[in-house]
Amino acid sequence: MAKPSIPKGTRDFSPVEMAKRNYIFDTIREVYALYGYQQIETPAMETLQTLMGKYGEEGDKLLFKVLNSGDCLCNVTDEELLQRNPAHLAAKICEKGLRYDLTVPFARYVVQHREEIQLPFKRYQIQPVWRADRPQRGRYREFYQCDADVVGSDSLLNEVELMQIIDTVFTRFGIRVQIKINNRKILSGIAETIGAGDKIVDITVAIDKLDKIGIEGVNKELAACGLDEDAMSKLQPIISLSGTNDEKLETIAQVLSESETGMKGVEETRFILDALKNCNLTNEMQLDLTLARGLNYYTGAIFEVKALDVQIGSITGGGRYDNLTGIFGMPGLSGVGISFGADRIFDVLNTLDLYPKEAVNTTQLLFINFGDCEMNYCMPIARRCREAGIKTEIFPDSVKMKKQMAYANAKNIPFVALAGETEMAQNKLTLKDMQSGVQELLTVKELIEKLKY
Repeated sequence: MAKPSIPKGTRDFSPVEMAKRNYIFDTIREVYALYGYQQIETPAMETLQTLMGKYGEEGDKLLFKVLNSGDCLCNVTDEELLQRNPAHLAAKICEKGLRYDLTVPFARYVVQHREEIQLPFKRYQIQPVWRADRPQRGRYREFYQCDADVVGSDSLLNEVELMQIIDTVFTRFGIRVQIKINNRKILSGIAETIGAGDKIVDITVAIDKLDKIGIEGVNKELAACGLDEDAMSKLQPIISLSGTNDEKLETIAQVLSESETGMKGVEETRFILDALKNCNLTNEMQLDLTLARGLNYYTGAIFEVKALDVQIGSITGGGRYDNLTGIFGMPGLSGVGISFGADRIFDVLNTLDLYPKEAVNTTQLLFINFGDCEMNYCMPIARRCREAGIKTEIFPDSVKMKKQMAYANAKNIPFVALAGETEMAQNKLTLKDMQSGVQELLTVKELIEKLKY
């Protein structure tokens, strides 16, 4: 019989891996809370009406669609089946899909619950999402996102605050990153200036792949979507700008001086970068005019974070999306958000070995089981240890001590408590440090004081 397996692009997580993942989630959750964000959750499935058309043509192709319950083919004719048109068939046999990200479900949530929420509404959400992508290193079909969004405020101080959140989270992790920033209005201004204003979506989708396919690959994609050589030649120096953020802004402001939209993007970007100069960020902010974020709903500032010491894709991204809730019948509500890619952060922390020991070692103390009498003595002590916040286990079976010690070693439990006739007669325990091998005879109070810090 063949061994069971899981779908490509998905993963099982061991207890140690889950301890590491919870460290990531807890760190992000704590930082979000520091800035006044509140947690919500939305269903794994949304209606396709909610999801389709929100991520661009490429995003729509990556949606996992869910077959209707019961006879999903009841409304499909034999002729339609023979035509083998996937998009047409999916529209008839699928009404739901797995969420592609957390932003669109959040926009749906805001519209659906608009009478219950207080604007501006600051929420965070830590849940899995699914994409029918080609699995590769750092890219999965099922992965967690850790989003924070603000809706109901046009203020650019929200963008400034989100950049501080990003900086704080990665500083706590000990990961050196570069925070890239751009603005979709700048990109629209560029398209307008080179005479290709109607091809803004094609241009952003293409240049967003610059890191993956290089400038030649980008130019091929641009040519394929109808951009002429004159427009492409004007685009090259713009996306290759170098220098400081201020120098890039000054140059691009000159290039876009005739574009009202482009100049608005320059002003917004300058405000954000100038405000951040006073925030003493640990990590570098970089204006990157090739940053496009290939999702159609972004309308203003856009962000992306790259790890400096590990070769991996973006580990955080986000941006301003003025029109998203308008799609659901609530126009005029502006929003901005970020999303931490927990799975990629997990890989980066693993590669750099940055997990604190206390985050990985779940159990701190194991009581060795010598028999019923000894366990009756140890169980109240174990309860007192837990009340003091010490993560404590009692080995359930009275087996050879070698086996119990092997269990402690296998689980990386740092301390073992032993209580035999001698210890019980003195109302004490022997505490063994599993790393050094040092043993101490301690009272319960002394043991708790030693382990609780």
